[in-house]
Amino acid sequence: MLQPWQTGKVIRIEQEASQTRRFWIQLPALESFDFKPGQFVTLDLPIHEKLNKRVRSYSIASWPDGTNVIELVIVLLEGGAGTTYLFNEVKVGSELTLRGPQGIFTLPETIEKDLFFICTGTGVAPFRSMSHHILNCNIAHRNIYLIFGCRTFDDALYRQELTDLAAKIPCFHYIPTFSREKPDPDNPLLRTGYVHPIYEELCRTGETLRPANFFLCGWKNMIDEAKQRIQALGYDRKSIHQELYG
Repeated sequence: MLQPWQTGKVIRIEQEASQTRRFWIQLPALESFDFKPGQFVTLDLPIHEKLNKRVRSYSIASWPDGTNVIELVIVLLEGGAGTTYLFNEVKVGSELTLRGPQGIFTLPETIEKDLFFICTGTGVAPFRSMSHHILNCNIAHRNIYLIFGCRTFDDALYRQELTDLAAKIPCFHYIPTFSREKPDPDNPLLRTGYVHPIYEELCRTGETLRPANFFLCGWKNMIDEAKQRIQALGYDRKSIHQELYG
């Protein structure tokens, strides 16, 4: 059953990176917007006559906090009608039509295995939400590896915030990796290259595979390759959960 459309008001906009903005949206008709970390909302944007050409879905980057405000983090896509409208036409005070929350890309009821959060670009949004929720609710967990594939240092959305989270959440490991930066001999912890070698290295203890669940969010090429590699390691397809965009 589809939720009704409702009106949200943009109350804040911040530039997070050169082509990425954060949008805070308030739902004035609600006292609290209740959702599960990892879910998304769908926007109906005035960019086409047909509904199926107007709708765009975005993961909620904030976490449940009892308020009626959510945050979306959105990258401007070249030639993208939806993001062009959001970047060029939407200002503080603008109203947006949306519905949600939607989706089943959510944490397990109990976290009994290591979690690998693997993402690119704005695919970090649901994992930011999940990580804060785990901290705020003191949810029991095992190791959590947030492996974030970026091109350059400037593309590492929420970098300082996620670095700080790693100091606050036990067994939480924030691992950005940069495909267009060079290794730095003075910083041996800096990871360069793509996400795949990192989880392949971490999911083994000697010759033994760690019990793990994998959550993938980002571009299709990354997700397709990760699914193949994870299963090639010996994990079951049911251990892989995905949220695709692009």
